[in-house]
Parts: sequence; structure tokens; C-alpha cells
Amino acid sequence: MSLVKDTKPIDEVDPELYDGIFVLGGQSPMVTMIGDKKLHRFVAEFYEMGKMTALVCHGTCILLKTKLSDGSYLVDGKTWTGFANAEEQYADEFVGQKIQPFRIEDEAEKMEGTNFIVQGALRPHAVRDGTLVTGQQQYSGTAAARLVIEALGV
Repeated sequence: MSLVKDTKPIDEVDPELYDGIFVLGGQSPMVTMIGDKKLHRFVAEFYEMGKMTALVCHGTCILLKTKLSDGSYLVDGKTWTGFANAEEQYADEFVGQKIQPFRIEDEAEKMEGTNFIVQGALRPHAVRDGTLVTGQQQYSGTAAARLVIEALGV
């Protein structure tokens, strides 16, 4: 618990000290991360520094809003993945109500110049496009981590 209690605010973390960033998902990012401009800038900074930038599950939602210093979206010209519509539908049916305020796949498909892809529902699927690594959902964390490790040459 001390690590949680002593977590630095994001604007006190120096990206120079790290080889990359790995943003996790869960249900919360669709509400807590989607509008977090500090987090968007933080992720863009890692990416623009040429460092590994990985996001999985619902954490990929921030790529819908993350812009680089030139004003373009980080995912412009990129192939990436995130939580799929079929998975959202499954989750909604399981709990008997709509869970998320929007669907990543629907929003990604509205973006021009980006290639959002998904594979079978609830199966491991990760994509690497340069220094950007994305994982479709919770079962894709290991696959995404492997791509990061491979890219880092560890």
C-alpha cells in the first residue's frame, strides 16, 4: 500500500528516466482517462521521445484523444487495437445493462487516417506499429508485454 500512497502525480514523473510507458485498462479509463489531458500529454511525450508506448484494454481509449506536439493524433497512420465492440456487447449482456459511455471501436472507426483492428472476442491480440504497442483487452496484456520486451531487446 505504501507504493500506492506514495505515487507521484503524473506531472512529477520524468519520462527521461524510463524506457517506456505501459497504460493498463479496466473499466475506469473510459471515464477517468479519456479526458485527462495531462495523461494524454504524458503518453504523447513518451511516444515523441521514441520510447515504447504501450496501452491495453480500455486504456487504449486515450488514443482517441492523444495528440502530438504538431497537433496530429498519435494514432494517425498507425495500426492499433483496443477493446472491441463484440467484447463490450458481451460485458453489457453479462451485467444486464450498458456499462461504458462509448465504444472504443466505434470512435476509432470515425477517425480518418488510422487503422483500428480487432480479432476474436476475449482472445489475446496485440499489435506493434513502431514504438506503439496496443492490446485488445485483458487477455492481451501478456502479448503486448512480449512485444514491448522484444522491441527493447531485453
